[in-house]
Amino acid sequence: MSIPRLFLDEPLSEGAEIEAAPGQAHHLGTVLRRAAGDAVRVFNAGDGEWEARIAFLRRDRARFALGPRRRAPAAEPELRLLVAPLKRDAMDWLVEKATELGATRILPVITRRSIADRSNTARLAAIARGAAEQCERLSVPEVAEAAPLHRVLDGWDGAGLVAAMERSAAPPLREAAARLAPPLALLVGPEGGFEGAELDDLRRRAFVVPAALGPRILRAETAAVAGLAALQALAGDWANRPAD
Repeated sequence: MSIPRLFLDEPLSEGAEIEAAPGQAHHLGTVLRRAAGDAVRVFNAGDGEWEARIAFLRRDRARFALGPRRRAPAAEPELRLLVAPLKRDAMDWLVEKATELGATRILPVITRRSIADRSNTARLAAIARGAAEQCERLSVPEVAEAAPLHRVLDGWDGAGLVAAMERSAAPPLREAAARLAPPLALLVGPEGGFEGAELDDLRRRAFVVPAALGPRILRAETAAVAGLAALQALAGDWANRPAD
């Protein structure tokens, strides 16, 4: 039986007793059928991952007694995903996969052809947290509130932003990413693509790096996953050896 991993946004240290986050007691007791005394692992980006046991468990409350640390904190390359909000199922799936691929921030951006003008930030953040627990990350990506693309670009900090541009003369992603290093970001537009005025605006911004994602037309969620994987392979952490 696998040992559950749980994200706790609290300082972690050996010997401490920490209250469970909302929803964790129900998940442990009702879904996973765990009980007091059972082993868990708790983690966050600042303190790493720790052995623990369930010290107390009721329907809506749990407390964990922390043992030794099993993994120290480790730096992750900053990799942001900007994506036009998708339909619920596709957006949920994308947030899960982006978390598994190491995205550190997910920013829904509203474009002229977006099929939605908002997203359920709390639900998406919970999906990101669950995906981080499953894939053995130490961090959980931040999920931002949806905002207009032009507003996000106007406040951009200058990090290289790879913009996936279909049906354009943009260079392939391998070539576009060759001169980039973290912090990195990927921008994927809506299913209908960017409008001409949006493309012109992107090309005028010095930090935007146009790139093509191959000869086929991809769904937005496919393009986002493919682009994140390529950036991790070319300029991210996929070149690192796994920790023992």
